[in-house]
Amino acid sequence: MSTRGINFFDKWMAEHLPNARSNDPFAIRDLADQALKAAEESGIKAHEIEEEVGNVFDVIFDAAS
Repeated sequence: MSTRGINFFDKWMAEHLPNARSNDPFAIRDLADQALKAAEESGIKAHEIEEEVGNVFDVIFDAAS
């Protein structure tokens, strides 16, 4: 379990999703890539987020639709 992974992802989504309402899978893939890149730059591996939320694309797609 990675508390820092879920905390980072929750904060990232709160900052980025209000302006990103879409059901375009290409736009969602770009957002997922941005989220994972930002996490990596913060020292958080993708698996730390994915073990908490599952597939990042699916979570963002559900939230942005």
